[in-house]
Amino acid sequence: MSDIIQLLPDHVANQIAAGEVVQRPASVVKELLENAIDAGATNIKLLLKDAGKTLIQVIDDGKGMSTTDARMCFERHATSKIEKAEDLFNLNTKGFRGEALASIAAIAHVELKTKPEGEELGTWIKIEGSTLISQEFTATGKGASIAVKNLFYNIPARRNFLKSETVETRHIIDEFQRVSLAHPNISFLLNHNNSEVYHLRSTNLRQRIVALFGAKMNEKLVPIEEQTDILNIEGFVAKPEFSKRKRGEQFFFVNNRFIKSSYLNHAVVSAFDGLLEQGSHPSYFLYLKVPANTIDINIHPTKTEIKFDNEKALYAMLRATVKHSLGQYSVAPVLDFNRDANLDTSYHQNKRTLKSSTPKITVDPDFNPFNEIKQKEVNYPYQKEQKPKNWKTLYTSATIADEQKQDELFADQQEVKTQKTFQIQRKYVMSLIKSGVVLIHQSLAHQRILYEEFLESITVKEANSQQLLFPVKISFSSAEIEMIYTLKSDLENAGFSFDTFTKDSVTIKGIPISVTESKITIILEELLNDINLEVPDASFSHFDIMAKSFAKTLCIKTGTQLTEKEQESLVNNLFSCKEPNISPFGKSTFKTLTLNEIDHLFTR
Repeated sequence: MSDIIQLLPDHVANQIAAGEVVQRPASVVKELLENAIDAGATNIKLLLKDAGKTLIQVIDDGKGMSTTDARMCFERHATSKIEKAEDLFNLNTKGFRGEALASIAAIAHVELKTKPEGEELGTWIKIEGSTLISQEFTATGKGASIAVKNLFYNIPARRNFLKSETVETRHIIDEFQRVSLAHPNISFLLNHNNSEVYHLRSTNLRQRIVALFGAKMNEKLVPIEEQTDILNIEGFVAKPEFSKRKRGEQFFFVNNRFIKSSYLNHAVVSAFDGLLEQGSHPSYFLYLKVPANTIDINIHPTKTEIKFDNEKALYAMLRATVKHSLGQYSVAPVLDFNRDANLDTSYHQNKRTLKSSTPKITVDPDFNPFNEIKQKEVNYPYQKEQKPKNWKTLYTSATIADEQKQDELFADQQEVKTQKTFQIQRKYVMSLIKSGVVLIHQSLAHQRILYEEFLESITVKEANSQQLLFPVKISFSSAEIEMIYTLKSDLENAGFSFDTFTKDSVTIKGIPISVTESKITIILEELLNDINLEVPDASFSHFDIMAKSFAKTLCIKTGTQLTEKEQESLVNNLFSCKEPNISPFGKSTFKTLTLNEIDHLFTR
């Protein structure tokens, strides 16, 4: 029998490894930024073209590499971070597996320019698909500049799986925010298609958060700080009134490394118990420092999941620390059983001076209770009304009123008998049909109605817009402003009208007719979240995404009381839709129950 097991060629092995390391352009950004930080850089520039599909370039002023190291860094499992297996459990650096650059070079055109401090010339290397094209000396500055061009050029199937430019840019910005939040002492610059998105200077943590998420974030933050033998916690949580419907601004960092942990997230949420509305999520930026030998960060390829030695203790400390800070800064109510409520005096009462004079008492000396004339002339507050002369009319009018009430009740009963729709638990609408009944989910049905209306007005008709009497200025983070600007033409087709854009705000002067002014911020936030979370699939046009997002935000919610006319309108509009049986997200909008099915329920 001939041998069938063989070693894979290096370029094939690199491409397989690339499938694990590089899922999208954001993966490349993460690896390159972390390498720059490990190199001791104090200034890092990230340049992008076409959401990283055409170019991802990271320039840093770190310690640079020698000619030999510049060539060795593209070999598999080549790293300066670890020497033996025990080092994996005492890591203080970012990348350590030695597969990042080798995997990136296998699926892109890579150019590296680097020079260590003290050298006159640096090294310039070009690699395409793991093949070394050229290596020569060049004049360059201290540090490194690595450019990744034409990502997935030799794997077209992988390139086809990439989402729209808006979605891929959003993922890159997410990675950029995570890295820059972990290192506020480092200056960062993000430039996309020759447009500056972020220019972050070296600063403290609070100012870095404000620079990333807008000036309004400053008033939302509550500081968190606690030091113990096994855990140090610092950072910020947002006040409960600024909670969001999506889990967006939630950041955990362990030893300056961004992680995801549903367990620790539950600890923070439980600290907000009783302070958040149902369905809302708190925002937080929490930095945990633990001994490096008490965590394992090599359990996941992206190193965003960590295994702790003492999870339960960390959970209790984190929950108690957040809860304590919320109470300390008067965000959460604190009960003081030793306080005498009678001693509480408002501020304005403290400023008042008490009058020493006693109140005056006036007496009418001419008052005679037995004098009817005098009693009629004086209007006393507790004087009884005189008995009317025509007292019999009271009973007559009462009888007439009772008859009117009976007539109204009879009319209501008649109306119920002729009513064709009924609302059940403010969630479903039941409509009578010849063959039985139809049970309609009011929220999902309204989603279908609004979705088709929005989609038709955006794509077929010319969208009608209502001009606002006073333009509305809304604050967003720089990344969100960038995304709204990329969607500007599509939003204008939907009926929005924009005035001015700044780095952290947008002014709107017109909105679609079906949208109220109070809903503008909610609609745009939900739209950005839907695009960011790729719900629905971003391979569809932005028109479809917007129509679904608008319908989900503006639809009738469960718990809304509907009048009979509103119920009938909902039923009629639903069955006038092209696809009335499913919502825009594929859920059933109604169920039919025939008389035979109803009879069968009682014959079992």
